[in-house]
Amino acid sequence: MKLSRAKALVVPLLACMIGWPAAASAEPSSTGILEADSFAKEPMDTVVKPIDGINVVYQYGKPVPAFDTWDSPEAARDYLSLDGMWKFAFDPQDQGLADGWQEQNFDDSSWASEKVPGSWDLYDTPGFGTYDGSRFGEGSAFRDGYAWYRTHLKPDANWKNRFVKLNFLGAGYKTWVYVNGEFVGAHEGGNTPFSLDVGDRLQPGKDNVIAVRVYRRPSFDTYTGPNPKPIRSQTELPPGPVDYWPYAGITRSVYLEASSQVTVSKLLTVAKDHRLRLAAVLYNHGEKEESRLVAADPGEGTGGGIQNREVTIGPGEAKVVSFDLPIPEAQPWDTATPNVYEASVALYKGNGEGQLQNGHGSVDDRLSVRYGMRTIEAANGKLMLNGRQIFLKGVNWHEETAASGRSMTKEEYDAELGLVTDLKANFIRNSVYNRHPYVYEYADKHGLLVMDDLDNMWVDTASIQTQTETYGLSRALALTMAWNQANDPSVILWSLQNESTIGSDPTAYRNWLADMKQAVKSVDLQNRPVTWASSSSWDPAFDLADVIGFNEYFGYFYMKDSDLGPTLDAVHRQYPDKPILITENGTWSIYGTHGSADTAGTEEWQANKFKLHWDQAVARKDFMAGYTFWNLKDYKERDNYNQSLNGISGMGLVTFDNEARRLVYYDFRDAVNPNP
Repeated sequence: MKLSRAKALVVPLLACMIGWPAAASAEPSSTGILEADSFAKEPMDTVVKPIDGINVVYQYGKPVPAFDTWDSPEAARDYLSLDGMWKFAFDPQDQGLADGWQEQNFDDSSWASEKVPGSWDLYDTPGFGTYDGSRFGEGSAFRDGYAWYRTHLKPDANWKNRFVKLNFLGAGYKTWVYVNGEFVGAHEGGNTPFSLDVGDRLQPGKDNVIAVRVYRRPSFDTYTGPNPKPIRSQTELPPGPVDYWPYAGITRSVYLEASSQVTVSKLLTVAKDHRLRLAAVLYNHGEKEESRLVAADPGEGTGGGIQNREVTIGPGEAKVVSFDLPIPEAQPWDTATPNVYEASVALYKGNGEGQLQNGHGSVDDRLSVRYGMRTIEAANGKLMLNGRQIFLKGVNWHEETAASGRSMTKEEYDAELGLVTDLKANFIRNSVYNRHPYVYEYADKHGLLVMDDLDNMWVDTASIQTQTETYGLSRALALTMAWNQANDPSVILWSLQNESTIGSDPTAYRNWLADMKQAVKSVDLQNRPVTWASSSSWDPAFDLADVIGFNEYFGYFYMKDSDLGPTLDAVHRQYPDKPILITENGTWSIYGTHGSADTAGTEEWQANKFKLHWDQAVARKDFMAGYTFWNLKDYKERDNYNQSLNGISGMGLVTFDNEARRLVYYDFRDAVNPNP
């Protein structure tokens, strides 16, 4: 029984100074390359356009909007939630498109009804979340390829002549969206929100049909047997099998949002020194030039007042209107005092500022944003929050439950993230993908620090070159990460990749990281530090990082536990001005198995391993940014190991069902943070 994560890790500095290949070869002869409905480049057409001194992220030819409205509707807009029961069918031969499954009048009455959001993995997989190994390989969890979702709806007739967006908070892995039989757009990436303009295709006041075609690449040619062949794609991210579950389907909420033709697409904030810099991205979806009065409000409790500005915006044009607002009564956002404020920008029709001040203006559109007043920087070998050094006592975690897969409820998020606060941790790493918007809201309000992360896991050299030179999905996901989470005070670090191939010639690897770093920095007005979870403690691109981050498994995959400290010292000597973050460390145990701390698999062994590594990191608190345990909870794996436990890893502080805590949970909770 193999309980390790079977990761391809580099033996660190004291053993060697070379890279390790990716977890699986990219050679077609040995893996079976699969490209399903391949695009010449990522299908969202993600670009950055400088507008009025601010870089704006565009997808599908329009500014990427804010997704905060998923749970915070604006009074000036109309909404229609599409969460609920959708018609669903697998399409194993990929005949749905040819057979008209996207058409408005297609008869889907014989299809199954399934819940959205949801994962098709859970439709018919008995015992998905149990440790019973006899379950592995059964059910819809192992159905790959194409499937379709259809829903029937009737938007209100007053939606005519409005800007209507169809917002998906997440769908995996590739999606093609049709409204009344017409194709409106495709998306790639299972964990990133996206928004499509559907106003020209939707028929308000009438019956409409939205059809979504979804594709998931198989991880292996078989999920049982001794020698499964991995299936890889040179353009997808991740490009091959990984050791977490790639949930498929419409996994997060879907909703329609109708606003004025002139709308506030996005707000960007920088709050420090009792001033709020607020940039409002405006977009005119209409066919004529329009004028609006723009009113910016820093929010209650800040002591700041409303500032107004008039703007004229042409058809199909975007403009950015920036404000510098005093917030004299705002209190800092910090881990112990997570003070959160809500700024807003409203657009008014009318004849000018006087009307607005007298309360006679007509609100045409409005958008709010959550923000906090804080600073974050990596300086002089330390990670600084609000000017003081901090140490990140953190956990990695996967976004899933046995009952809901990656379509978790608020109650499930509260339960899991509540573990983090109970552990007296101050940091979560979103390994290795963006989270549901609720996670960032929770972290903002509870004072948790967050490292946001990308789907760049175990990316091989050929895929790295493809992403950088032609396909551009890595850059697109980096841009949307920084854009979507631009305002969350909890987000303090951007992570670019996890354990990807360095190669004997690291040029391609360095170019890839540099390209993503430039993208993130170009749109993050708060200039957060950039890092990544390297597979090596001697990464040849560490000079590009603001914070040096690497995964380490001394005494588990290689060398001795005691070799960690000298390695940290050596890396610090090489990069004395960069703080160091252990982005992963951990071991496994079988819950309820007790014995000697020297016996692998016992809870005592796992707990002792943690203490050995924690102590070495804390002893170097002057230059260490922190330590991140792998993992908060046992997690479900689709890889070809841990099948004896139904594909569940035993590396968590708690069990997969969140019912039981291992010994290491209490040792981690009791570990004293030297710089909280």
